[in-house]
Amino acid sequence: MVITHVKIEPITQKTIENGFIQINKSKIINFGLMENCPKEEQVIDLPGCTVYPGWIDGHSHLGVFGDGMGFEGDDGNEDTDPITPQLRALDAINPLDRGFSEALAAGITTVVTGPGSANPIGGQMCAIKTAGCCVDDMVVKAPAAMKFAFGENPKTVYHGRSQAPVTRMATAALIRESLKKARRYQQDMELAAEDDDVDEPEYDIKCEALLPVLKGELKVHIHAHRADDICTALRICKEFQLDYVLVHCTEGYLIGDLLAKDKASVVCGPIISHRSKPELSQATMANPGILAGKGIPVSICTDHPEIPIDFLTISAGLAVREGMDYHKALESLTIVPARQCGIEDRVGSIEVGKDADLVIYDQDPFTLAAKPKMVFINGEQVK
Repeated sequence: MVITHVKIEPITQKTIENGFIQINKSKIINFGLMENCPKEEQVIDLPGCTVYPGWIDGHSHLGVFGDGMGFEGDDGNEDTDPITPQLRALDAINPLDRGFSEALAAGITTVVTGPGSANPIGGQMCAIKTAGCCVDDMVVKAPAAMKFAFGENPKTVYHGRSQAPVTRMATAALIRESLKKARRYQQDMELAAEDDDVDEPEYDIKCEALLPVLKGELKVHIHAHRADDICTALRICKEFQLDYVLVHCTEGYLIGDLLAKDKASVVCGPIISHRSKPELSQATMANPGILAGKGIPVSICTDHPEIPIDFLTISAGLAVREGMDYHKALESLTIVPARQCGIEDRVGSIEVGKDADLVIYDQDPFTLAAKPKMVFINGEQVK
């Protein structure tokens, strides 16, 4: 199949004003100027349209908190234990939740979804495509990240249970304790592997889940809003040499120079939100633009169901309205979130060899009235 006479926004390369994209099965095998277009039996001719990589929501709880289902469908917070790194979002996702069809209709082809922020260590995020009926067939990467949470949420949840953590100090201490236990577990495993006279430590599912984090093989996605919570997260990440991404980062603009110096990567959102709790009191839609302007990689998320997932492009449009560079906003829905969970080899830009996940518009996608004309996932038209 070949899509012809379209403007192409590859994201990582220059815009092509009049080009083609050739797809074979699930992959992009060629693209470029129309003058180099190969002959194909199946042609989709779309003059006046623009093709983008499929949008990526870099932080959500899609399929984990069921849409309109109440407690029966709320599977994001195992708030009986503050430390749950062994939990896998993959085991909670309902791919038939109607949020997936709404994501597809909005051109969102990949989401990073997982546990909520009740626990200091909440469990394993995963990256999945938004088309399918069995989550195992939709996986791009699982696990894609380990969820940590600082600030108000863990305090609020466990205060009602008279259980730690009820302070920010306890949240940080529990995370440190867990990482130190996992480090000792790792050392004991290595020692046993080197010496036949030393027994392996007793199996510990929590420590096992944290080993890829300590080895730098799995990123930590850190829920943090307030500037002091962000700094606490950075302190712990430096202490244990963790590869991290800051999620929400509501007061990030107040410490932007510090984040730029630390080479932080940030997921901003939800953009469309009222200041519903104290740590959101200084929220501003200008945050993504300010951070991106300092050279910080920024993606924009919906945090679905905090705001509906189909508000993703509207969120990016509002960020542009408040000062974010337009191309940076395109990157915030494509290559940046792909890099933030290590799936940029498959999605996030239009390149030969990548998945044929494409969204096609006949108008500016960041405007309120814009709707995709066509959506492709793995080379198949899903809208």
